Amino acid sequence: MLARSTNRIERSGGAQRARLRVVYGPDAGLEIALPAAGVVIGAAPPSDVILTDRAVSSRHCSVRPTGDGFEVVDLGSRNGTMFDGATIAKATLPVGGSIRVGSSLLQLMPAEELVEIPPSKSASFGGLVGESVAMRQIYALLERASASHAPVLLIGESGTGKEVCARAVHDHSPRRDGPFVVFDCGAASENLIESDLFGHMRGAFTGADRDRAGAFALADGGTLFLDEIGDLPLRLQPKLLRMLEGGEVMPLGGKKPIKYDVRVVAATHHDLRQEVARGGFRGDVYYRLAVVEVHLPPLRERLEDVPRLVKLFLERDGQPRDDLSSKNLDRMSAYGWPGNVRELRNVVARAVALSPPGTPFAQMPVILGAAVVKQAPNTRADRPFHEAKAELVERFEREYLQDLLASYGDNLSQAARVAGVERKHLYRLLEKLGIKGE
Repeated sequence: MLARSTNRIERSGGAQRARLRVVYGPDAGLEIALPAAGVVIGAAPPSDVILTDRAVSSRHCSVRPTGDGFEVVDLGSRNGTMFDGATIAKATLPVGGSIRVGSSLLQLMPAEELVEIPPSKSASFGGLVGESVAMRQIYALLERASASHAPVLLIGESGTGKEVCARAVHDHSPRRDGPFVVFDCGAASENLIESDLFGHMRGAFTGADRDRAGAFALADGGTLFLDEIGDLPLRLQPKLLRMLEGGEVMPLGGKKPIKYDVRVVAATHHDLRQEVARGGFRGDVYYRLAVVEVHLPPLRERLEDVPRLVKLFLERDGQPRDDLSSKNLDRMSAYGWPGNVRELRNVVARAVALSPPGTPFAQMPVILGAAVVKQAPNTRADRPFHEAKAELVERFEREYLQDLLASYGDNLSQAARVAGVERKHLYRLLEKLGIKGE
């Protein structure tokens, strides 16, 4: 497996190496390596990097990698050099930051080094199970990463086991005896997320009648798993960066920062590099989180693991260890699994729930990609129209949401995205119908 290292600007032979990428503008996609002496960016020679953007001056700005980031100097350009909406004359910018020159957006990135790691010989890692090469490559990377205190960024579709993976990293780390705290950035209330994550002091806002410890305080000495980190509001990302770099948290309403010893494992289904490019996520936060970046494969890319996973889930449900070879297993091994391992687990649990005790797996009703029960609507015209319509709508909502949660119940944020509704609206529907997510 090729592991990507993006922690800091790497040094090779005493020279600092970094990259400059044009992420928006006429020259989008252009990427160059920055020498230790830096480069001059402009629209004409003698500039080192020549852009075709008409809003760029002939000698616009210079960029030089340093040990802490990038030194950017405006060279008297007519339209200025911008960072975070402010014009700069000379500044040292963080790794992952983006500058605007003319109408182009340039991202300042560290060099990436690919280190080949052979697949693990193990068939599991913590709660992660599978003998496919794809999974054994993941185990090999996690075995090494777990022994350190470095942040880990897990990227994968909903249901691929990101929380299971985070738990396994914690359990195999020197922090295994400390707390493991889960914080879902996508499910947290927009008004209270800062307090929930960083804590607050008494009097910080109306109703704050006492000090409250946030997720970082609860995870002190252990691991904090930040699920759906891509949904963390942009305004809070500088506070997260301060924690990642200095171990300090400023509680809401606090007057001085508090130090905590916390390892951060983050997860997302977003492409954070694209989010950084469009300005939806801070580049310096991304590169600080992605010291070890792990891409979890979807189940459709490792279908050879399905039989082992089915056996595991049957055993957890107390089913006999009979021969799994059957048409049921053949169908499951050929299915696309849009909900990944979570959907597989729910399909097995559904089959067990609908079967008499002791039923062999071959005779269980395995239902793929469909709701369990479909009742014919009651459309008789023997009552008022609005009553019949209300009953039909409620039945549809209930069946739709139950089927939605069967695949995405552990991640209501993802369920809301699949359904095409706002997360808050989904919560209200579930509450109205008395349906509880997993």
